[in-house]
Amino acid sequence: MPRRSRLLAPVAATVVVIIAALMFAANFWTDYKWFSAVGFSTVFLTQLWTRVLLFAVAALVMAIIVGASIFFAYRARPGVRPMSLEQQGLDRYRQSIDPHRKLFFWIAVGALALLAGAAAGGDWRSYLQFVNATDFGTADPEFGMDVAFFAFVYPFLRILLGYIYAAVILAFIAAVIVHYLYGGVRLQNDSGQRATPAARVHLSVLLGVFVLLRAGSYWLDRYGLVFSERGYTFGASYTDVNAVSTALVILTVISVICALLFFANIYFKNTMVPMASLGLLVLSAVLVGVAYPEIVQRFQVGPNEQRLESPYIERNIEFTRDAYDIADAEVETYDATTELTPQELSAAADDIPSVRLADPSVVSQTFQQMQQVRGFYQFPDVLEVDRYPDENGNLIDTIVAVRELDGPPDDQDNWLNRHLIYTHGYGMVAAAGNLIDAEGRPVFTEYNIPPRGELSDVVGEYEPRIYYGREGADYVIVEAEEEYDYPLDAEEDTEDVPTLDDAVDASPSPSADEARAPADSEDGESPAAEESPAAEESPAEGGEEDADQSTSQAYNNYAGDGGVQLSSFFDRVLYAIKYQEPNILLNSAISSDSRIIYERDPVERVEKVAPFLTTDSSPYPAVVDGKVVWIVDAYTTSDGYPYANRIDFTQAVTDTFTDGTVQQVGTLPGNEVNYIRNSVKATVDAHDGTVTLYAWDEEDPVLKTWMGAFPGIMTSRDEMSDELLDHVRYPDDLFKVQREIMREYHVTDASSYYGGQDFWSVPTDPTNETDRPEPPYRQTIRYPGEEDPNFSLTSTFVPRGRENIAAFMAVDSNPNSDDYGQLRLLELPRSTVIFGPGQVQNAFDADADVREVLLPLEQSNAEVTRGNLLTLPFAEGLLYVEPLYVQAGGGGAASFPLLQQVMVGFGEEVAIGSNLQEALNNLFAEGEAPLDEGGEEPAEEEPAEEDSGEESPNQDLTDALNEAVEAWEDAQESQDEADERLREALEAIEESMNE
Repeated sequence: MPRRSRLLAPVAATVVVIIAALMFAANFWTDYKWFSAVGFSTVFLTQLWTRVLLFAVAALVMAIIVGASIFFAYRARPGVRPMSLEQQGLDRYRQSIDPHRKLFFWIAVGALALLAGAAAGGDWRSYLQFVNATDFGTADPEFGMDVAFFAFVYPFLRILLGYIYAAVILAFIAAVIVHYLYGGVRLQNDSGQRATPAARVHLSVLLGVFVLLRAGSYWLDRYGLVFSERGYTFGASYTDVNAVSTALVILTVISVICALLFFANIYFKNTMVPMASLGLLVLSAVLVGVAYPEIVQRFQVGPNEQRLESPYIERNIEFTRDAYDIADAEVETYDATTELTPQELSAAADDIPSVRLADPSVVSQTFQQMQQVRGFYQFPDVLEVDRYPDENGNLIDTIVAVRELDGPPDDQDNWLNRHLIYTHGYGMVAAAGNLIDAEGRPVFTEYNIPPRGELSDVVGEYEPRIYYGREGADYVIVEAEEEYDYPLDAEEDTEDVPTLDDAVDASPSPSADEARAPADSEDGESPAAEESPAAEESPAEGGEEDADQSTSQAYNNYAGDGGVQLSSFFDRVLYAIKYQEPNILLNSAISSDSRIIYERDPVERVEKVAPFLTTDSSPYPAVVDGKVVWIVDAYTTSDGYPYANRIDFTQAVTDTFTDGTVQQVGTLPGNEVNYIRNSVKATVDAHDGTVTLYAWDEEDPVLKTWMGAFPGIMTSRDEMSDELLDHVRYPDDLFKVQREIMREYHVTDASSYYGGQDFWSVPTDPTNETDRPEPPYRQTIRYPGEEDPNFSLTSTFVPRGRENIAAFMAVDSNPNSDDYGQLRLLELPRSTVIFGPGQVQNAFDADADVREVLLPLEQSNAEVTRGNLLTLPFAEGLLYVEPLYVQAGGGGAASFPLLQQVMVGFGEEVAIGSNLQEALNNLFAEGEAPLDEGGEEPAEEEPAEEDSGEESPNQDLTDALNEAVEAWEDAQESQDEADERLREALEAIEESMNE
């Protein structure tokens, strides 16, 4: 082989190693600089030194155990090997290995040590929880040990035992190989002695250590019974406590005896002793560990399961309710009324809070069209619901979002524009949840660029630039090139913005006495059947054409402290390697004053500075203390709470508002949890990226454990400003998890739980074509028995296998209330059938009056969208409210949904109206004595004089109209047959009108 070819492989390998080392070094050092810049360097260093410690210990233990085994096997090789064909074949291998045996030894031991160390480094969370464990103050009923043992200590002991197991097994395999290569162990031997005495002693000791470890594992398995899935419920069952636990004690004793027999073989040096020990161990494991518990389960528990399992079901119920923080839920039997008279409605009218009809998943399109301003700005598909005060200081449900930058215009999407010019979004956008304008558009309380509106008047001036958000490039470099700030002609593009001056109330409210329904058009058609002026032309059109004209846009230089300063050429080299981008080195505008901003997603920033937390999937922006901040709810979780039922976190939080790709639970290897607390409220400054972690639940033992591991990173909740506290809300994902658990664990009686007949289900979203659960809704409701309405998160349940409603669940989401976080359950009587969400939706679709309104829209070119189906307590019953949006067909990207109708349901009755007040009038007055806007019945008219028996002209007109409608409907099915009837009906209408 030519010399050049022989050198090619080593040179290529060296280059690969150098590149890998540079990439590792760049990522490592830039991570450290990022943690230092954000103020959480202790998190980085604690993780680093913990990983190094675990790596070193695991690698050293593996190297010592395996290396010592190989060394003793080599030292115990026979001096004279018998001549045989087997040994003659092995001689060739020995002759090849012997000159390099030390190299092979260190390579083998080093490789195993590296693998063990790398694996151990990944268990740093378990180690930190083990050394910083904090008691829960709750004892396990079976062993009397604090829950902390099972949550923090037990998992680490299992991991530790597993590593020692692996080391002993590998040591045994290595010993067998070395003994075989050097003649200590033979597969063929005429004398019948297949192993030398020294080899038998060596292997017996290793097997003895292995069996002794097995004894420790059996003993530890007793505590693991609290996580058993053998019984009717999760946790130790009757069989586990009365059979498996006893069997594990017996197996522990037998294993210790077998281990002693293996160690005794050092003296006997006989193959029969270890073989007998292994046989005894296997036989006892089968008979005692498997057969005995199976017999008890099948023949004792099976026929008497309910009676024998009841105490253990009670444990499961108690611990599950504690683990998911639903033990203190208030449960009230709610004999919901299904019928109301107009007088009762009038008495209850003032109790209707301002209903949030704006659906966050529908009005996103309206935000996009009316407030996008330029095509490169972006709003999320599902907006968020917060609370802001109106001009009178009353808190109202508000739809909020920030105008984020998705990237430069498509025809200008290059590295310079994406990473140095188009660096940030601009401004907060907000709309009142209960108001619309005359065309059905949401009423904006914060809008345009620069931002203005009632929200600005209330909260004052604030920094509108959004450098940290959920959209945009993975990194941007500021204080280099001039940055695109906002279009100067933005006001011209958003002139037709509905504000409070244009508002009509979409729902009855004590604070809105002058509410009026949108006026119908002169031809009687809904204004949404045709495109509204705002929908005829997208506000964003033409924006990108002016993007490069210096006279039409403002520029800005970043003035914050966010990001990592590129203080030296070496820093630029590191980031050029990290992002594999040479332009970071070549761009002359980047200087020592420039900053690189990355990890821009607020959720990812919180997860990185607090890797032990699980973040909520719905962060939301708020204007707080003169700046826009992202508020991120974060959870401490565990899968080690004894007896508590485990659930899949991702599956539990998936609904029609989520796509099913929720981030993995932070502290667990999988997504299963059986303990959760909203222990941390985090904020991320949208301008400079500052992350603040507030210890919201300072009594949580899991949070205390992590605070012991990472001291100083949490801020006391007492340091939250009043303005920030006003925007704290109960988190979505926690409520969904609790809702999932409440389906079964609202049952607290063991016998009833065993029967399962009272279990519930979360209804599927009837307004959506998917089969995902209905999302919980944020709305202000007046809970039965309460004087004031509360900002709440609500959901419903239906009986398992049926569709009528079983319960209504709400949680107080107002942080200034003493009842914040209080779960409340209205349990409806099983003897009364009350429509659930799916049944109400079917009633809407089947009702003749509703169809009469919807049919012309559906037959036209318009697109009808059903908004969120809200459920709220009302007049000692449950009221369903669903807004209907109409979007002009053929409008393409320039059209957007307009709220045109509201459907309501109470009991088995449904109705529709142009707003909520009108819909309620139609629902309860049954078309005979409609309520006026104040909820009162109109004065009765004097009875008309008796006619002569002939039908009045009005009656003739009504009959003719009915005939026309019927003929028109028939015409859709049989055009030829119904044309003549339609013509005759129209002639009758004309005659009646001429009379």
